Amino acid sequence: MTAPWNPPSGTIDTQMHAYLPGFPPLPGGPGLPAGDLPTPELYRAAMRELGIARVVVTQANAYQKDNACLLACLAEFGAISRGVAVIDGTESDAELERLAQAGAVGARIMDLPGGAVGLDHLEAVDAKAAELGWMIAVQFDGSQIVAHLPRLEALRSRWVFDHHGKFFSGAAPDGPEVAAVLRLIDRGRMWFKFAGCYESSRLGGPDFADVAAVSRVIGAHAPERILWGTNWPHNLARAKGEPLPDDALLAATALDWLPDAAARRRALVENPQELYGFPVWSGA
Repeated sequence: MTAPWNPPSGTIDTQMHAYLPGFPPLPGGPGLPAGDLPTPELYRAAMRELGIARVVVTQANAYQKDNACLLACLAEFGAISRGVAVIDGTESDAELERLAQAGAVGARIMDLPGGAVGLDHLEAVDAKAAELGWMIAVQFDGSQIVAHLPRLEALRSRWVFDHHGKFFSGAAPDGPEVAAVLRLIDRGRMWFKFAGCYESSRLGGPDFADVAAVSRVIGAHAPERILWGTNWPHNLARAKGEPLPDDALLAATALDWLPDAAARRRALVENPQELYGFPVWSGA
């Protein structure tokens, strides 16, 4: 039975998107989420309900490489937030400094439909991120991770393998894909994010047994490298017209795949503090 969702003080949500009126979507992206616009104000209500203290706002695909809405959302959230922007490696030093001053601490690679910057820019983005001390959030079909292993091993930046790896073709806990993840973690630069398991599970909820089996192995191997995110506002479910997941139940289910309470606290507080540059939580 899944333990109830009872997050520790200082919990950080490392995977969400926020939107504000006045920022139109750009060609190439998926458009704005269906339904009410998921604004920082609406997300703050979710934070209160879920016991989330701090947040990492990730650039939404709707805005492609225009980070203006991201910066406006970071200004709305203030000191409790950090941002993951989209860059392609061609930006000026002045533009990168502007992003950093606004709270950006990372760059996003999404090599899936609707993504603004894919793996073809990986090395260029990594070079800029390494200079800035930023992390990279990397998302692609994890079923191909073995083919990408040499490039991933060469990254100079700290980076996150997003969304439980998104092994769309499936992955066995003792298979080559998971072995590649463990190898990359052991090299000292990779983190693994628990977020949005429903987007890649082939077995579905409420247990998401296929994603659970892989996540348990990775979480037990390196609890100091696990992050967690709500995946709010659940854009894929919105686009498909599906019911939105119960955030508390989904969080409790995913965090239950970690070996113990200490590992869960690491994933929710200590690991994201380290990676995203939040101050150590004082309880204030």
